[in-house]
Amino acid sequence: MSGTAWNAAVVVAAGRGIRIGGDVPKQYRSVGGRAVLTRTLAALAAHPDLAVIQPVIAADAASFYHACVAELDPVLRAKLAAPVEGGATRQQSVRSGLEALAGRSAVTGPPSLVLVHDAARPHVDTALIDRALVAGRDHGAAVPGIAVTDTIKIVEDTGTGIGRVRETPARESLRAVQTPQAFAFAPLLAAHRKAAEADLHGFTDDGALAEWAGLDVVVFEGDPRNRKITQPSDLIEADRGFSGSDALSSEPETDSMTTYVTRLGTGFDVHAFTEGDHVWLGGVKIPADRGVLAHSDGDVALHALTDALLGAIADGDIGTHFPPSDEQWRGASSDRFLAHAVKLVRDRGGRIDHLDITVLAEAPRIGAHREAIRARIAEICGVKLSSVSIKATTTEKLGFVGRAEGLAAQAAATIRLPEDDAA
Repeated sequence: MSGTAWNAAVVVAAGRGIRIGGDVPKQYRSVGGRAVLTRTLAALAAHPDLAVIQPVIAADAASFYHACVAELDPVLRAKLAAPVEGGATRQQSVRSGLEALAGRSAVTGPPSLVLVHDAARPHVDTALIDRALVAGRDHGAAVPGIAVTDTIKIVEDTGTGIGRVRETPARESLRAVQTPQAFAFAPLLAAHRKAAEADLHGFTDDGALAEWAGLDVVVFEGDPRNRKITQPSDLIEADRGFSGSDALSSEPETDSMTTYVTRLGTGFDVHAFTEGDHVWLGGVKIPADRGVLAHSDGDVALHALTDALLGAIADGDIGTHFPPSDEQWRGASSDRFLAHAVKLVRDRGGRIDHLDITVLAEAPRIGAHREAIRARIAEICGVKLSSVSIKATTTEKLGFVGRAEGLAAQAAATIRLPEDDAA
């Protein structure tokens, strides 16, 4: 790229996604069997006119990120720059990405054009990226927008919970702005540095920051499908869209010409108690007077279920795929292990019929968390809620469980595999 014009994209993935609920940021949640961020990175990296994709992630999200990247084709993965740490605001995170690209200048020269895209917009496609690049080249600062169909009111907060209408702008002149937004690289970097020097950190949109810096910003045609995942309903809709089905389940449709064989797998896991104030069970953080001693997050329910799925396809166990001797899995969230096992089932054309877990523990009690656990497992595995069962029992004060020295879980998974693959 040295001495030639090249284009880059900054992917902002440092947010916590707390509005969507759960303990996993929305960009790492699964839609159609792949993480949101994986789909976003794949779409951008596949574009022939984008040479470098610069991800920006949270400081504690490296393991999540690398799991997403591992799903990419090596050709696409080669376009990814090393991720950089984001800031407390979106604006700071974008600047981190821009500064990282500027740091490549000594070798390649700076990019001529940069796209800034939200990780939580996985529906970005080639046509939209094409329009962004053209508008960015022609105008230097361009954002995608779609026409507003609802009437918009500008209101003043009265402090009573009821807003007073001040203006009703003509909706013909309004646009809902999306990403990717396209800019000449040097002016956008200068605008970000100028805002930081002025101690202004509240810009939630690079187009607005560019306007503040005196750049002329144009709006090009966006894409109504390019929705940002913000609410749980957005996640469900994205899962349906990427699954190619209107059904909530992301299981593949059964081919009537294929004969399926039923397989049953079982799993078991145990962890000793140690100091702490919570345990993870079924992907849900449960308050407790002790924690568990484990290399990862110690979620016995998800570990047992992962082994059950791996057993059903005769593909080793959780330690084979995620060895405890590997430091990258220290403290890792167990939903990643389960999602990996689910992917292996689907890669073989299989479908998951039912998942059943029994937790053995004197404490904590899981009754109040049962439905949340079922919902989380259904989400990770892309199955209906009715396909997930979780139960709990004690051991009548017998053994290490009865002595409250630890807890355990056993699981069973029923799947179907195409007959040729199951042979």
